[in-house]
Amino acid sequence: MLESIKFAMIKIESELLKKYIFELKRRAIPEYKHSYYLKWLRFFLDYCHKYRLNTHHEQSLPSFIEKLRSKHQADFQLQQAHEAVAIYYDIMPGIHVPSQPSENVKSIPQAPNPPEKKQLPTTKDKWWQAIDQLSNEIKVRHYSPKTLKIYRSWAIKYLRFINYQKDPEDLDSEDVKQFLTHLAVDKKVAASSQNLAFNALLFFYRHVLGKEFGKIDGVVRAKKRKAIPVVLSKNEVDAVLEKMRPPFDLVGKLLYGCGLRLGECLSLRICDFNFDAGILTVRNGKGKKDRSVPIPEAIEDELKAQTDKVYHLLQSDLADGFHGAFMYDSIEKKYRTAAKEFIWQFFFPAKTLTVVEESGEKRRYHLHESHVQRAIKKAVAKAGLMKRATAHTFRHSFASHLLEANFDIRTIQELLGHSDVRTTMIYTHTVKSTTLKEAKSPLDF
Repeated sequence: MLESIKFAMIKIESELLKKYIFELKRRAIPEYKHSYYLKWLRFFLDYCHKYRLNTHHEQSLPSFIEKLRSKHQADFQLQQAHEAVAIYYDIMPGIHVPSQPSENVKSIPQAPNPPEKKQLPTTKDKWWQAIDQLSNEIKVRHYSPKTLKIYRSWAIKYLRFINYQKDPEDLDSEDVKQFLTHLAVDKKVAASSQNLAFNALLFFYRHVLGKEFGKIDGVVRAKKRKAIPVVLSKNEVDAVLEKMRPPFDLVGKLLYGCGLRLGECLSLRICDFNFDAGILTVRNGKGKKDRSVPIPEAIEDELKAQTDKVYHLLQSDLADGFHGAFMYDSIEKKYRTAAKEFIWQFFFPAKTLTVVEESGEKRRYHLHESHVQRAIKKAVAKAGLMKRATAHTFRHSFASHLLEANFDIRTIQELLGHSDVRTTMIYTHTVKSTTLKEAKSPLDF
């Protein structure tokens, strides 16, 4: 797919394109922004080609930015263009750029070759080495990919705040204070986001830099509010599910019927269903914890029908040279044929195969979370609900309806997989109170 991408003015070599996209991913730049970065790179190469500029000369980039400014580009676009070209400098120090001038274009003298780079690592090099080490420390501890993505993202935001003014080893608690205050005052982030940034930097300092924060005083903290979750009635849940198409409707039924998180639901594999015992095992939930929940009898036939669909899809994939489902940890190294076995297939497989860039293998992942979220959003709109319902709303509704049915809070806590019952207690605010106003002794009941 990468080899097929061409640009109207300059054709970017596939090898450069691969390295560039890999670097965008390594720096945790959101995928939806990749096309913008590639656009600026194309414009820069075409600009240097057009005016016969050496792409690596120190004046080429400022000249390019000035050209964009003369075209009345916004400041954020200028900044993004600058970053896009800077990434190109980092990954392709010796790339050859065509230098023939376009017709009817006044030639600009070609700039001399840039001086040789110093061998000693720069502050920028040290920062990216530290961020790569952060990724390795998280992987060693078998944290979830989502935790890796979030912690790495906050480390990069911290880097941009520092703006390479300090080497990583010279950072101290004062830098953390300024960053956290910046998030609360300038960015006006939620309290949960500020706490997440704090935890990410605590991990970064402790396990990458080998130092502690010390005492953090004087930080402006984002105000934390206690939000009551949105809950749907049973009729509203049914109305939304009726508007959803397969397989998304079955995903919704499991989210509501078992109180699953979206990631937990989509990560389910065939071996997690025990229809004889009526038990569904949720593996690697939040906090790397496993738990069991009852399989809803009302959808047992639908679940078995989905199992059959997965089986037939596997047979078709194997006939086409399928290399198996994506596996976690070292399961595939321990059981070499596991990825192709039926029991290890995702219960909600993705519609298309994924080609692994490094090996060229054809693998199948599970449904993407964004596809389910989009389907739920459309169904909520079609059902005419006057509530902001998401995938997690089904989990909130599950807990609230059990509480209304007089299930004890400890049982609900275990079904939800909460570590602390105080987390589960939030659902006491989502149901109508039936407590008698006049207190009585149990002897008088």
